[in-house]
Amino acid sequence: MFKGMREDIASVYQRDPAARNFFEVLTNYPGLHAIWWHRLTHRLWRWKLRWLARFLSTLARWLTGIEIHPGAVIGRRFFIDHGMGVVIGETAEIGDDCTLYHGVTLGGTSWKAGKRHPTLGNGVVIGAGAKILGPLHVGNNARIGSNAVVVKDVPEGATMVGIPGRIVTPPEHTTDDKKRAAIARKYGFDAYAVSPDNPDPVAMAIGRMLDHVNLLDERVGEICRSVNKMGGDVCGELPRIELEDEDFKEAEKRAAESRQEALDRFDPTI
Repeated sequence: MFKGMREDIASVYQRDPAARNFFEVLTNYPGLHAIWWHRLTHRLWRWKLRWLARFLSTLARWLTGIEIHPGAVIGRRFFIDHGMGVVIGETAEIGDDCTLYHGVTLGGTSWKAGKRHPTLGNGVVIGAGAKILGPLHVGNNARIGSNAVVVKDVPEGATMVGIPGRIVTPPEHTTDDKKRAAIARKYGFDAYAVSPDNPDPVAMAIGRMLDHVNLLDERVGEICRSVNKMGGDVCGELPRIELEDEDFKEAEKRAAESRQEALDRFDPTI
């Protein structure tokens, strides 16, 4: 029991930068308290002490603002951040290392007995206000965006957003996606969420600009190498722009390195 409590506290440190010391985590994290209450009520539920289990879970809801049915099965190192308004149904199953934010519902869509709540794999993260409804399965390391409503299975490693939930990050990134991310790093742009399916128009526009810049670099490299093979000299150093801002200087350096890489990797046959 104490080993599990230590794991729970360690998981708070890993996933919440606001956690400063052991005593603060122990006394001020209702999500942690709700999980510990659930472990007690779940044991009572398995011992067929159903009324007592439900009564204590109701008491835990009053104290923490988090409702977890005693019948739910929860894995190790489960973390509920903030916690207020979280509801986890009776037949829900949660794997190891999962994270839920406030307002999340793992609910059902039927009044029939039996399996009617979601099953989460390991490492799943569900954003604030999301609703996962029905006996569906959320694959390992999947992500559910804030306020999404998910009513169908989520593949392993995928990201779902919207109402109804739709996949915006495929389980396997394409070669072009990885190439775009590498280009973004060279130019000093944070490529987080620059996916072809990203609903953010600004992120999509920046991603396409990165594609265009890379294409121009490749074409310029091709022209320079071809002209040099014919005896020309057109690939000298470009004029440097003197900038006082350190960020701009770093960006200029990265751009120069990118141009040189484009030149080095192209070898046309004439």
